[in-house]
Amino acid sequence: MTIAIRQLHPLFFGEVSGVDLRRPLSPAEVAAIEAGMDKYAVLVFHGQDITDEQQVAFSRNFGRIEQAVGSNVLKPGERRLSLDIADVSNLDKDHKVLARNDRTRMFNLGNRLWHSDSSFRAVPAKYSLLSGRVVTSGDDGGNTEFADMRAAYDALDQATKDRIGDLVCEHSLMYSRGSMGFGPFTEEEMKTFRPVRQRLVRTHPVSGRKSLYLSAHIGTIVGWEMPEARDFIRELTEHATQRQFVHAHAWAQYDLVMWDNRQLMHRVRPFDETKVRDMRRTTIQGDAPTAEQQAA
Repeated sequence: MTIAIRQLHPLFFGEVSGVDLRRPLSPAEVAAIEAGMDKYAVLVFHGQDITDEQQVAFSRNFGRIEQAVGSNVLKPGERRLSLDIADVSNLDKDHKVLARNDRTRMFNLGNRLWHSDSSFRAVPAKYSLLSGRVVTSGDDGGNTEFADMRAAYDALDQATKDRIGDLVCEHSLMYSRGSMGFGPFTEEEMKTFRPVRQRLVRTHPVSGRKSLYLSAHIGTIVGWEMPEARDFIRELTEHATQRQFVHAHAWAQYDLVMWDNRQLMHRVRPFDETKVRDMRRTTIQGDAPTAEQQAA
């Protein structure tokens, strides 16, 4: 069966048919998916009842997997999954729903902010692949919203494009979590979450399209006073997440959603946290830093 992609939003977001992620893919299938990612920036594969090993094998078609360290407050022995998979569920290591005051749950509430995965790493992520093993949907909430940063950039006036073309921002999990009142951070966490620098405008290596590189992880703009920088980033984020740029994905069990962090922001919407939501993400490393990092 041939891979086919149907566009679900006027700007982006494709629905893939004709592929079974439980089996190895041919080079032609990998190329078709990559071309779909370049065009649509996010793809959904329905009905993919896969194991962790199958998810990892599928992900490796697109690059090296980013290890799930340095992106949360879990300590050794608290992990439920292997380091190849980021656990974005509401479950602890014993597969029980996290308590409301659990520190991990408090930290994970930051996923409700508009963000780009791993923008807080010097080499930020390329793709994310999220598998819905047990999902919430409908009245239980839990949709994932995606915002097209290419279209958001295109819609800016020329004066703003000229202003932001060479700007560099600092990204850190301390900024996004701190904005929600999370803390205090331990000394080890502060070292792990040290700010990194990312360009505010990125150019896609295949399509050549420019996009805004925004995220809740942004704390300031290099060379700007922090209040002015945060006000400006807030203005850009409000622009970039207008409804015409956004598609909400309502999860069905065994959906796998794959997106390009270089071209999108996303966020999870609130859900009934008394119910299990088991979501497992593999993340593909990017190729290089977007900006020169500050010397230690």
